[in-house]
Amino acid sequence: MIGPILVGVFILFMIIGVPIAFVIGIVALLGIMFIPYIPDVTVPVKMLNGLDSFVLLAVPLFILAANLMNSGKISQKLIDFSLSMVGHIRGGLAHANILVSMLFAGVSGASQADTAGVGKILIPNMKKQGYDKENAVGITAASSTIGVIIPPSIPMIIYAGLTNVSVGALFLVGIIPGVLVGLGMMAIVYVLAKKRGYPTYQKASLKNFFKQFFETIPALFTPVILIGGIISGIFTATEAAAFASLYTIIVGMFYYKTLKLKDFPKILKDTLMLSSLSLFALAAANALGELMSYYQLSSWAQQFFTNNIDSKWLFLVVIIAFFLFVGTFMDAIPAMILFIPVILPVAISFNISPILLGIVTIMTLAVGLVTPPYGLCLLLAAKIGDLPIERSFKGVLPYITVVVVVLLLVAFIPGFAFYLPQHVSPNLF
Repeated sequence: MIGPILVGVFILFMIIGVPIAFVIGIVALLGIMFIPYIPDVTVPVKMLNGLDSFVLLAVPLFILAANLMNSGKISQKLIDFSLSMVGHIRGGLAHANILVSMLFAGVSGASQADTAGVGKILIPNMKKQGYDKENAVGITAASSTIGVIIPPSIPMIIYAGLTNVSVGALFLVGIIPGVLVGLGMMAIVYVLAKKRGYPTYQKASLKNFFKQFFETIPALFTPVILIGGIISGIFTATEAAAFASLYTIIVGMFYYKTLKLKDFPKILKDTLMLSSLSLFALAAANALGELMSYYQLSSWAQQFFTNNIDSKWLFLVVIIAFFLFVGTFMDAIPAMILFIPVILPVAISFNISPILLGIVTIMTLAVGLVTPPYGLCLLLAAKIGDLPIERSFKGVLPYITVVVVVLLLVAFIPGFAFYLPQHVSPNLF
């Protein structure tokens, strides 16, 4: 009887707009209060234990690195470099939008920071250059999803913490799908640009290209250090995040000289606000996990899938459809925290690698960043572009198709995503 009541409370709170982190915590507390032999103090204890992880320290540190990049105008340097590379192609500013998202992803691991930082610069410029609002907003929001696919990625770190798989392995597996998503989006931009007559920039001279390249080297070198350091074992994901933050401070303050001491209070405040949401959801979900264990939800799910699904391919289809639905109203991190512990044992029973499940889950939930009603990246881009959410979603649709196609390739032909990792660092697999 208590189970259906808790489900009803969860749905009701979601409908009336209570933040998901609080919904999880309230349901966990109410559920445990109704179990007589589990003390109420279990909830705060489990919440504290859920955050007692060295890996999770990487989350606020990568968010800090992203905020430092935006405040220190390093995002602008990446945009200038991207324009020098692809600005002369038809629809050059849109191509640069995608390319800078790929470069930004290699440092921050946070899609929302990409949307906010890059969008504030490029959406107004794209509108001035004659791009329709839908496409300017759509390409900015959609390309931001690459931030959680190309390493480093905050959802990958969370997933690794939940499943005890190698962060380095997840990072490597994300490279090829992330690059393919970016290239696929650029192909769509090229077709639309030809059809709608989007403008081009004058082709950058070799001198100007190398000037932009050398100015951007400190920022471009960051992902090489981070990913290379993690894969080679020089430092952990958390140490890499700390290095990224320190490195960005040094580059912003002493190389570009665009980061000032007066900027730090706002940077730290924004970092604390954004990271606290994710980490509180993680803590609350850990308490909810105790309740789910009491009701043996994992065993129930495994029995359901065993009785109704007879192949791993059908299982992957169901998981993709499920997370596409969940992503429309829930952020990737609480969604993984809630459901990965339930579906992971089932995936393993179908001989599906936890790493494959991880990249499929993360790519599927990335789509949720640009699908209403949640769609945080879409909401941010729409606000910057002063465009209703319905028209913004119309602009995103062509680019979502690319993510879904690459996602299906990863799920059903995993060899191409695993080819590079297995050759670069086979000891991780």
